Amino acid sequence: MPSDREIRDRRRLAIREILLHDEPVLHQHDLVNRLRDRGFAATQSNVSRDLRDIGAVRHDGQYMIPSWTQSEDAPFRKIVPFIRKVNQAGPHNLLIVTDPGAGTAVAQAIEDGQWPDLVGTVSGHSSVLLLTDNFFFQKLIYQRIRHYLGMEVENVPLDDQEEEEEDGETAGEE
Repeated sequence: MPSDREIRDRRRLAIREILLHDEPVLHQHDLVNRLRDRGFAATQSNVSRDLRDIGAVRHDGQYMIPSWTQSEDAPFRKIVPFIRKVNQAGPHNLLIVTDPGAGTAVAQAIEDGQWPDLVGTVSGHSSVLLLTDNFFFQKLIYQRIRHYLGMEVENVPLDDQEEEEEDGETAGEE
């Protein structure tokens, strides 16, 4: 009998497959139903956590997995060990706190990655301020960083009033 972790991992693979290859998913309850059709027992809460943990985002009314989740050779991957936490910094920016002295290297790796949803970076001795144009790009970058970090750092969920589901839950809530 598979463990809970194995079941969760299989469910997440199925979600990735659905988001990458099936018809667009507009609501989490649609995804729950599609998973059930594939033989997975899932609740909306499970799906919400799974979407967050696999790096899915909601854009233009549908859930998707950004293309950067497929990249294995991104410059940002090399500096992941230097990152301590990521926090929201105002309505459109993020602050990355790094090991002492690593701020410039982290900012350079981000700039080398040419993230299209980023306006720019401001590096300090042990931090990097990421500048974006709007909340959507802020959230997208936050999800990208969480993906690369494997969610191993301390983080603060972004306030997300714009993307509430019909039942009041968002893609990032537990």
